[in-house]
Amino acid sequence: MRRWNGWGDDAEHNPLGEDALAFLKERVGETRPNRDASLEQALAQVPASRLPQSTVFGTDARLRMLHARGQSFPDWIAMKSGRFGPVADGVALPSSHDEAAEALAEAQRLGALVIPYGGGTSVAGHLDVPAGDRPVVNISLERMNRLVDVDAECQLARIGAGTPGPMVEAQLARYGFLLGHFPQSYEYSTVGGWVVTRSSGQQSYRYGRIEQMFAAGRLATPRGELRVGGHPASSAGPDLREAVLGSEGRFGLLTDVTVRVRPLPQQESFHSVFFPSWDAGLQAVRAIVQADVPLSMLRMSNEVETETQLRLAGHPEMIKWLQRYLGVRGIGPGQCMLVFGVTGTLAEARRMRRDALAIAKRHRGVHVGKTIGKGWAKNRFRGPYLRNSLWEAGYSADTVETAINWNRATPMMRAIEQAAHDVLGAQGERVHAFTHLSHVYRQGCSIYSTLVFRSTGTPEADYERWQKLKTRLSETIVAQGGTISHQHGVGRDHAPYLPAEKGELGMDLIRAMAREFDPAGIMNPGKLFA
Repeated sequence: MRRWNGWGDDAEHNPLGEDALAFLKERVGETRPNRDASLEQALAQVPASRLPQSTVFGTDARLRMLHARGQSFPDWIAMKSGRFGPVADGVALPSSHDEAAEALAEAQRLGALVIPYGGGTSVAGHLDVPAGDRPVVNISLERMNRLVDVDAECQLARIGAGTPGPMVEAQLARYGFLLGHFPQSYEYSTVGGWVVTRSSGQQSYRYGRIEQMFAAGRLATPRGELRVGGHPASSAGPDLREAVLGSEGRFGLLTDVTVRVRPLPQQESFHSVFFPSWDAGLQAVRAIVQADVPLSMLRMSNEVETETQLRLAGHPEMIKWLQRYLGVRGIGPGQCMLVFGVTGTLAEARRMRRDALAIAKRHRGVHVGKTIGKGWAKNRFRGPYLRNSLWEAGYSADTVETAINWNRATPMMRAIEQAAHDVLGAQGERVHAFTHLSHVYRQGCSIYSTLVFRSTGTPEADYERWQKLKTRLSETIVAQGGTISHQHGVGRDHAPYLPAEKGELGMDLIRAMAREFDPAGIMNPGKLFA
């Protein structure tokens, strides 16, 4: 069963080991375990529904509470404290486009605001329920979770928008295809959520970001149905798929999605290479990308993340052997690790592995085989579970991500980490900040930083600490010229910083589209723009 106040399956419990706790104590400080509210305490605070009797919207307190929050840091505090705040007055669970449209029409008749719900994995405040006198409803697409149609000749698949990652791939595999979209939230995030937040997966270097995969879609809007896409390519005016991509529920409900799929690859492996410094590794990654070596993934960790991964790996004897070997090869303190994916036919795999390692070698990279890569692949979707364990031990964790051109990548990374140290340092606290490049392009790369710091012990103080940190980091990203979000979307948390990227006229255009689709302004208010 899914955990009601954290990440993932509540049967999955992975407490931090003694070595990990000692490492965090050394870097951040000693803590006291956090105490969570019980489910009963949380349910007792859910207010009565303001909806009249409805056959479309369920008003059970538990149902409403379980759809009220995502996975942002404010969501996390609300869930852990049992203080969920505003909760929708009802939840609809349509099983088809027509039922979703019926729920939307019912919401209009009730004068209710509408918060779409997919997998509940947002880390940017997409699911916040506004306070006020108007009723609010969730329309959850979680029952729209099946593969509707596969066109093998055209390599297209039509999928219900509420289908989570594992169900997408399991259903496609029966036909010999895969989509290849693997965000870290893969276990629970949905294909519709990926589209409306412009998601990127861990192997988007091979398979593309969701905008490359998105072929066509169907929206239920307050003004009626909208269908977009459906052609291999078109020069017939603006591409209306772009009105759906990144729309974050402001324009309507994306109910089904047609995606471009590929045959299952013959083989796949993940390799690790160590570089003597961040600069050497960064230049190697850029060279691999700009040489068009068709790998499926490149993930480059900075010095602190590399050390953290090795210290927390849980295999001290193996790590000692690795460090002895790297030392003989001239790689010592300051080392940085690259994990890259090789995916395709056997012949393609041999060729891309050879070409990637040849470039890495020119930048003093040392290939250490597939053992670390196998471990990464095995645990690639388990990262979010660590947040549960950290919280139980008294630590808070959050992430921040952006994308920037190659010539600004290092200054951006250093500025983000320094900003985190400055904010927490002003409060007499320390932060363990580490970074990796999660996605790469010919022109630049994403910067993905993780921050671990001590919890205060009270929800109000935790929120205040996070708010100061989030504000400074967002301001830093904007000042450095990065996008406010590379893969997590805008939601409420990033909305204040979107005008810096889109400009006044661009924001006016986004608002104008929202007015056309949704004249009464009932769809997911407060997201993208105030």
